[in-house]
Amino acid sequence: MSKRAIITGITGQDGSYLAELLLSKGYEVVGVVRRASAPNYWRIQHILDRVTLRPADLLDQLSLIRLVDEVRPHEFYNLAAMSFVPASWDQPMLTGEFNAQGVTRVLEAIRQVDPKIRVYQASSSEMFGKVREVPQTEMTPFYPRSPYGVSKVFAHYITVNYRESYDLFAVSGMLFNHESPRRGLEFVTRKVTDGVARIKLGLSKTLALGNLDAHRDWGFAGDYVRAMWLMLQQERADDFVIATGIAHSVRDLVEVAFGHAGLDWQTYVTLDPKLIRPAEVEHLIGDCSKAKAQLGWQPAVDFTGLVKMMVDADIERVAAAPQLADRLSTI
Repeated sequence: MSKRAIITGITGQDGSYLAELLLSKGYEVVGVVRRASAPNYWRIQHILDRVTLRPADLLDQLSLIRLVDEVRPHEFYNLAAMSFVPASWDQPMLTGEFNAQGVTRVLEAIRQVDPKIRVYQASSSEMFGKVREVPQTEMTPFYPRSPYGVSKVFAHYITVNYRESYDLFAVSGMLFNHESPRRGLEFVTRKVTDGVARIKLGLSKTLALGNLDAHRDWGFAGDYVRAMWLMLQQERADDFVIATGIAHSVRDLVEVAFGHAGLDWQTYVTLDPKLIRPAEVEHLIGDCSKAKAQLGWQPAVDFTGLVKMMVDADIERVAAAPQLADRLSTI
């Protein structure tokens, strides 16, 4: 009998890659979608005939209980969140409702309906914030620097609490930045690669950015969802840092992206102080030794390969339908 999995956030970057992975392994995949006037299915358009979409909402406890009761999954991947860090300053209360209390609602629904369901919770490197040590491990103390980071710390510890209090198989993946051609345009990697494509094709003349010296540990989303799945296949529930272990600056990102397109970045990039966060996270770099040792996981795509992949995809997308590119990438 094939396994069944529920994925919240299936229309997002990670959800789409995870759905592909689970389908390749013979799973029945149920994706959770919020009711909206305009469907946001472009990332999963190619697999819509192979997944089942069900309405539910992290803000609505009853909808989650009904979902879990009717589907009775073997695995539940909670990837839904208010995921754009700068926006969490504008909507801190809503960020907390989705990212913190929403996770509690998921865990409580599983506890009530079927405690044997295995749960994956999407934690974040933003929990480390003002880092206490470099690189960051599973034992590094948290020091979040945004409402998003704070909400993720709550979600992380409520997952640990339910695991220890109710013996749920509940794990958290402390994923460092992971990108792809399916990343939203509001994120700096995609903003850069899309900007390069537009400049290359003569549709833009400049690209405005904030802090070029901020460092991130960037990996490929397709690699990282494989780690999520591996966490739920273990004998014992545990939490893992998932990262490449190599940090790059935004400046490095810009140099590789523009260079791949044959452009001099200094000719086109402008600095805008309004794009700098109120409290910046300067140097995130993860130590994934535990994941390598216990899960047998390691990333397959390196930083340069990732950036080139994204630049190529954006040039192809913008060149094919420039009038549609903005709409499809920001919905």
